Amino acid sequence: MTVEPFRGGSWPTLGVELELQLVDQESFDLAPVANEILSEIPDEFRESIKRELYLCCVEVNTGICRDVDEVGRDLAGKLAVTAERAARNGARLAWGGAHPFAHWLDQPISPDVRYHELADQFKDTLLRQMTFGLHVHVGVKDGDTAARTCTRVAHYLPTLLALSANSPFWCGRPTGLYSYRLDVMGTAPTGGQPPFLRDWASFVKLAERLAAVGCIKTTKELWWDVRPSDRYGTVEVRICDMPTDLPSVQGLTAFIQCLVHHTAEDTEYEPAELDEFGRMMIRQNRWRAARHGLDAVLVDPASGRNESVRDEIQRMIVGLRGTAEKLGCGRWLDYVRVMAERPDGATRQIEVFEQTGRLTDVARFLAGEKIESEVDLKA
Repeated sequence: MTVEPFRGGSWPTLGVELELQLVDQESFDLAPVANEILSEIPDEFRESIKRELYLCCVEVNTGICRDVDEVGRDLAGKLAVTAERAARNGARLAWGGAHPFAHWLDQPISPDVRYHELADQFKDTLLRQMTFGLHVHVGVKDGDTAARTCTRVAHYLPTLLALSANSPFWCGRPTGLYSYRLDVMGTAPTGGQPPFLRDWASFVKLAERLAAVGCIKTTKELWWDVRPSDRYGTVEVRICDMPTDLPSVQGLTAFIQCLVHHTAEDTEYEPAELDEFGRMMIRQNRWRAARHGLDAVLVDPASGRNESVRDEIQRMIVGLRGTAEKLGCGRWLDYVRVMAERPDGATRQIEVFEQTGRLTDVARFLAGEKIESEVDLKA
């Protein structure tokens, strides 16, 4: 395997990937109709609307966008087409990191050869990953910057997870976690917390050595929370659950674009390699964010200081304000402030279940329906 040359650029362009659930219009169970939907997609969208591992999922991707507003316009049109084709096949799009009651053992996988090869290699470690995430690519100028930025933003990835936490149920039961998706994804042998990368050469050396011993075939199989993308010339942030709606996607995208660009442009800062305590605190923070969502208290990996994730987000927004104005996403960074002040997606799912006692209502909520409690219905 040869790592491709890094195709960087001068502007922090965006590429956003949504993994969306396909649910039956009547039962709200997962509906494996991705093949039928894709067979009806107009040619102009065939590179942007794709299959994933399971046929109950459809991936909707943007083109290369300059700013968050363009991301919204790009996705809105593609989502409308996808939803219309899903409706023709008795399905709806649902937003969330995991389906509340469907079981992965019941779902057929995609016919793509690559997925069958990966399934044969990783078995249930891969097959149980019936989860749905948000991936955000941000362009950077060169490979050295991409590698260093991945190392520098690793500190903040648990914060992004907490903000997006939206998978509290798994296979029909409440898990006690706000992002059970992270626990499911954590079994991948090349996933999870990224390694310390000083420069592009260190990334290339690591990737080629992993390929040489048979761990990976391409850099796409490095399923880290954040990774450099040699193919696209970006830093790709992969830790987020799929949130509940498009505005939340745009808010998270703005937050990630500002964070990546701000750290990439700070040429005077050279990240010191964390000691074992610091590395353990990042792992601890990932778990705390998965366990508690926006109610988590995180530990600074360098100082050991505790801070609530809601307070950290508000502090980060202040520090990123100038970057947001430069990138034209100030109003979307303000939306992140709103997201941090209200219940996260997982809390809203749990509230629906506590109100109605029905996981089908949780699935209806993820499909965009307003759910009334029993008290509301009797009033």
